[in-house]
Amino acid sequence: MSEVALREAPPRRPGPAGWVSQQLREPYVQLFASQLLTGGVAFVANILMVRALAPAHRGEVALMLQVVYLATQFMLLGTERSFVANYHEAAPGAAVRAYGKLLIVPCAVGLLLAGAYEVIAPAHYNPGLLVIGLIAAYTLVEVAGLATRSIAIAAGRVGDFLVCRVVEAILLLALLVVLYLANTTTPAVWIVAYLIAGLLPTVVYIVLWLRSPGAALSDHNRAVRREGLSLFPAAISNMAMLRSDRLALPALASTSALGIYTAVATMTELLAWPVRAYADAKLGKWRKDHNNGRLPTRPILLAVAAYCLVVAPIAAGALYLLIVPVFGHEYAQAKSVVVPLVAAAGLYAVSRVTLGLLIAKGRGSLVSAAEITGFVVSFAAYLLLIPPFGILGAAYGSLVGYGSCLLFALVTNQVTGDRE
Repeated sequence: MSEVALREAPPRRPGPAGWVSQQLREPYVQLFASQLLTGGVAFVANILMVRALAPAHRGEVALMLQVVYLATQFMLLGTERSFVANYHEAAPGAAVRAYGKLLIVPCAVGLLLAGAYEVIAPAHYNPGLLVIGLIAAYTLVEVAGLATRSIAIAAGRVGDFLVCRVVEAILLLALLVVLYLANTTTPAVWIVAYLIAGLLPTVVYIVLWLRSPGAALSDHNRAVRREGLSLFPAAISNMAMLRSDRLALPALASTSALGIYTAVATMTELLAWPVRAYADAKLGKWRKDHNNGRLPTRPILLAVAAYCLVVAPIAAGALYLLIVPVFGHEYAQAKSVVVPLVAAAGLYAVSRVTLGLLIAKGRGSLVSAAEITGFVVSFAAYLLLIPPFGILGAAYGSLVGYGSCLLFALVTNQVTGDRE
């Protein structure tokens, strides 16, 4: 064959094995895999804790975790997505140093507030230095973990992030199994397992990235901070909307009610995680499509809605049947919240994609408005429904709040689409 013919020959298409291998290297697939892994670990961890702890102690663990997740958002200040947008294709080491500079002040302020709470808080609301210290330490670990996710996406090292999550999952499951076999009933010790499992692999990868070669970056931290602050209300409102039921239940009902409720809520949240990973991974492509005037909003939303309509009934039926055999007779009451919580998870999943489309259109203020609407409506519903109905009131409060957020996002997506 002549040299000209070789140059003009079309590229050979990969076979089935090559195509699968290529797809597995796609960032959105790896992010999706990390979400599935996290969900699987959460499922097993929930079962182990439910079987090892009384509902009141399970509720205490859940409460500490919710405080950590909420505090994490305050320290990040909405920078997760803005960092990815401003440091696209950055070298890993330079990206680590840039994000580290962003986090120094918020983390220092968070630690000072934790110390002040230990000193000032009344005894009735003060869990003690040990618990506050564990919450503060695990919050820093979670902040670092979410920062490495953004760094991995920006630097094209999502595969590293997936490996980090695999190691974390193995460590966490091993530690939780040890605690279960040892009949550990102290809630704080279970938090220590989360802390250790998250800390070790995250530190290892941060060190490896810092030692990797790469050119220095221009400083875009001001732009990251500015855009992050515009999305910060959305991040906080989303976290509050997701977690305020866990905070309201022990205050308006009991920690035992929280333990029973969390056993189901933790499982139903998994329905939305794959969709949220999909929205995060596709955000850059959607922004590019929008700038080119060809963002296919309706097909994307229809596909996600179809996923929820297919998966939600299956998940609800399976969870309803497995609650007592898996969790035990103490959790039989949790059957009453399966349907509303599964429906709420479906609405939440669709809202993640709908809000992602708004971000792609540059409508960050509308994203914050939608999340705030969902939080306000859900929190009002919790205050009204939990006192008379307990965990069922919390479940329907979530359903109403998530539905309000989705409705706001759908309307604003339609309006912005019409204008453009």
